[in-house]
Amino acid sequence: MKISNIDVYQVDLPYAGDVYHLSGGRSFKTFDATLVCVRCDSGLEGWGESTPFGSTYVAAHGEGVRAGIQLIAPHLIGQDPRCFDRNYDLMDACLAGHPHVKAALDVACWDVAAKSFGVPVCDLLGGRTDTVLSLISSISCDSPEAMRDRVKEFRAKGYIGHSIKIGASENEGGPLLDAQRIAACVADRQPGEYFLADANGGLSVEHALRMLRLLPNDIDIVLEAPCATWHETARLRSLVNVPIHIDELAVSDHSVAHLLVDNIADGFGLKISKNGGLSQARRQRDIAQAAGLVMSVQDTVGSEVAFAAVVHLAQSIHPKWLRCVLDTRELVDLCTGELSGVKVGRFDTLFGAQAVSVPGLGVSPNMDVLGQPVLSFS
Repeated sequence: MKISNIDVYQVDLPYAGDVYHLSGGRSFKTFDATLVCVRCDSGLEGWGESTPFGSTYVAAHGEGVRAGIQLIAPHLIGQDPRCFDRNYDLMDACLAGHPHVKAALDVACWDVAAKSFGVPVCDLLGGRTDTVLSLISSISCDSPEAMRDRVKEFRAKGYIGHSIKIGASENEGGPLLDAQRIAACVADRQPGEYFLADANGGLSVEHALRMLRLLPNDIDIVLEAPCATWHETARLRSLVNVPIHIDELAVSDHSVAHLLVDNIADGFGLKISKNGGLSQARRQRDIAQAAGLVMSVQDTVGSEVAFAAVVHLAQSIHPKWLRCVLDTRELVDLCTGELSGVKVGRFDTLFGAQAVSVPGLGVSPNMDVLGQPVLSFS
């Protein structure tokens, strides 16, 4: 089986709310999505997606995804999509770094490879667990009361994980406002709920220390991505007793190994496009499991293809090391296809997601939404 054609589609995904606010005054109303279809001479096709969270989250942006694909895609024509590592070597030889570019192509290869074997992607990733995957909400920066209400909305749906965005400037209210946001969001905490206070790298060490000292001593949170650099994060970790996860700093095998060597965090956010696709993510998963790091499996943002990949990867992780998964579709207000490979809903008494026994990712894109390809290679 050889790759015969690669088509690339672009679509804008509107944010499902008004404006999504992050630390540092960053705000987003829409997200630039790139979807890739890899077709093979066997007649099978696979889909992948890379949707950066704007251009100020990590070193990625939508136009850059497509520019990078232009460099790589011609070299994948004629390759066997099932040779994941060799294809990744080829992509690395064409373009250094830029994991968000390679992710969409890589995921599409996993999708078509799993279809060729007649199995779900999670089975190729090592086999499914029976775990019902708990979902995590993403609560944009707002007033404490508004954020508390958003947590309540997701709790009513069955969510037990909540990612609370923090990072107020001094003019906005600084550490006091962030402490109030956290306290408000956890005020109605239910048994089994899990809270991340996520700064997306927007805090100084001083800000984080001031904020944490304003919180009650018994508050149970994980501080995620507090600082923008390794040095700041390491310094903060040496000064506090709150569990720390990293996200934007963990983008590669090397950085996951680095966090272990430096003992910089207790877990990390494994985001498929940010971390380079499923080929890279499975290695990072294995490093983390071997070292005893917990993970939340997410993507930066995205539609049905991105969410399907999230669920299939998470379904292959031992439940001891998995916290929550992000339903990227909750962040956007556009459906790009039909999702048959993932079930979201009630499983007996639990609410969450599971991969089902459909070959590949189980996604059928809506071509009326995607339109004509913006790039084609054959």
